Amino acid sequence: MTKYTKLVALLPLIPLAGCMNMDNMNATQPMLNINYPAAYVVNAEGNSLSVIDLTGQQVKETISFGDASMTGMNMSNMIMWPHHIYLSPDGSKLGIGVPGMDLSAGHTGGTTGMNGRVLVVNPVTGQTAQNQQTPVMNHNAVFSADGTEIWTSQMDMTGKVLVYNASTMALKNTITVGMEPAEVTMSSNGQYAFVANGMSNSVSVIKVSDKSVAKTIAVGEDPVGAWPGADGRMYVDNEKGQSISVIDVNTLSVVETVKLGFTPGYAAYHPTRNELWVSQAGTGNKVVIFERMNGAWMKMGEVMTGLDAHAIVFTKDGATAYITNQGAATVSVLDVAKRTKIKDISVGKKPNGIVLKY
Repeated sequence: MTKYTKLVALLPLIPLAGCMNMDNMNATQPMLNINYPAAYVVNAEGNSLSVIDLTGQQVKETISFGDASMTGMNMSNMIMWPHHIYLSPDGSKLGIGVPGMDLSAGHTGGTTGMNGRVLVVNPVTGQTAQNQQTPVMNHNAVFSADGTEIWTSQMDMTGKVLVYNASTMALKNTITVGMEPAEVTMSSNGQYAFVANGMSNSVSVIKVSDKSVAKTIAVGEDPVGAWPGADGRMYVDNEKGQSISVIDVNTLSVVETVKLGFTPGYAAYHPTRNELWVSQAGTGNKVVIFERMNGAWMKMGEVMTGLDAHAIVFTKDGATAYITNQGAATVSVLDVAKRTKIKDISVGKKPNGIVLKY
């Protein structure tokens, strides 16, 4: 997914945690009862979550994070431009990264003094349980495999990863990585955290157990995220490099590079079909599907979605895919086996991150 590039002159990291925990910013959000299988879609410009009922495939609720117009608001605790979303392993929490600026086009330029934010939202009630400011703008907020920690990047030239207690938001660790780190993801075995360092053209691999950097792996130009596959691989989308670097989790090395010819928005591995799905960001409006042929990933099809296609998620039975389209303000629902679009669902403005909960 797109990231901020050439970030300059940000505030230095301040190792404070508890005193930065702000009050609930969606206090006007009605208490909900989301007791059905749902997709939670982050609407960056809409400053909200669209909740899609997976059974009826329609938006059933909207969780608002308040007015982001800046008018009459306290800038010290304002929620603006939420970006990516993750579900805790036990399904009780949603973690949302809030960089505080529009990342839909990878924006360049200085953002002196820009803070980030981590939100923890109750997926059933829609209420914000934690609203934690970070010293520097971030990209996402992902849970550790045991659910006790939340990891988030600090998109500075001196890149860092912050590790918080998922319940109290007390800062536990600060880990130095490469320049301008974007997405932090966890390997499917929960052993490692992978950090895409956009300005360093590398991925930092961190041992979750002791928070040490196990290895720094060179990848393509401008990596944004290393997306985990159930096959023991991490699929790194290199935006400027227009490629996917495939990292073997066991050897912590790049074992394959997939040339795309377009800017990737996201890469998702389908575990039962052994397919790699890559969305086309920017002016693209499709998902390209790769299959293993003669030991390599080869393009074997594509499905039209909506403008500026980004996040891809598969249902637990693998039959359906949901794709967020930032430019179209929609989520496309695709039949995986037929490789056809079922429908488009209108959501908020500039949808990006998406996660499913059953």
